[in-house]
Amino acid sequence: MRIAQIAPLTEAVPPQLYGGTERIVSFLTEELVALGHDVTLFASGDSVTSARLAAMCPRALRLDPGVRDAMAPHLLMLEMVMRQAHEFDIIHFHLDYWSFSLFSRQATPFVTTLHGRLDLPEIWPHYRIHGRVPLISISDAQRAPMPWANWAATIHHGLPEGPLMPRPDVTPSYLAFLGRIAPEKRVDRAIEIAGRAGLPLRIAAKVDRADRDYFEQRIRPLLAQPHVEMIGEIGDAEKPAFLAGAHALLFPIDWPEPFGLVMIEAMACGTPVIAFAAGSVPEVIEDGRTGFVVRDVAGAVAAVGRLPSLSRAAVRRRFEERFTARRMAEDHVVLYERLVAQGGLSRIPALAAE
Repeated sequence: MRIAQIAPLTEAVPPQLYGGTERIVSFLTEELVALGHDVTLFASGDSVTSARLAAMCPRALRLDPGVRDAMAPHLLMLEMVMRQAHEFDIIHFHLDYWSFSLFSRQATPFVTTLHGRLDLPEIWPHYRIHGRVPLISISDAQRAPMPWANWAATIHHGLPEGPLMPRPDVTPSYLAFLGRIAPEKRVDRAIEIAGRAGLPLRIAAKVDRADRDYFEQRIRPLLAQPHVEMIGEIGDAEKPAFLAGAHALLFPIDWPEPFGLVMIEAMACGTPVIAFAAGSVPEVIEDGRTGFVVRDVAGAVAAVGRLPSLSRAAVRRRFEERFTARRMAEDHVVLYERLVAQGGLSRIPALAAE
């Protein structure tokens, strides 16, 4: 198949550091190429791919201080994809609702994966007025705010089997927090859990500009505790040792997480996950098998004491059975073929908003 993958331009594909959506786009693109498909990736110019790269800006926007209007490169990309749409069998967007209006007025089938939160009433009219656009959810839980939307499939994320592996040479000695420091991620809970469990906590996380005040006012004072070590943002090369060295990954979220890529990154390393029961967590973590699903800090502290009952080899096996990039790509191909067989929206006019 001739497939176009349309990535956000905020990060490179794959991202140099943090960037869940762009990382998934990279894994999917590479596996589609490995399966023999003709793939074009529309992304920033510093992206690295075995597909055909259509560079839409010189470098990732987050790393380019000269870019002050991040919307402009994205709108230009949509126009460039539109002009080439007839060259593809299917176009796969990773840009939420941005493409709906323009691409509903052309014939090539297209589909959109929604990577973010949907409990925002201001976005719902976009999905109602473009109710025929097929959507991919990354968990069943993600659909809850918009059960009426045109869901074509739920496809869980997947990772390549090789880069993230168990490290038999590493002895677990701490609890880990990986990802982003933000109010909904609740690193403060992770700090409390580790302290009450009597274990060190290592934090490998980025701080977005939008969360800088929260970090300075609420989190930085907590970092002075002797059991806490703030490492900062890490890349893929550092993750295997970081995750394999942890007794468990703490995922004490306080929001409806659509997926939570760090959970399966930990599982790939054989590291159990202790996660709060919100959003996708019960779909991803099998309680008592790949980690523990808890409801409060006390439950998380108790779960730390139960970690020796879990097999790290079994955690890795469940990753291989459920969350590989090859499985993810194959699931997408099945959906692509169905959408192509059904045909595109064929210049469907805008529908009336409800």
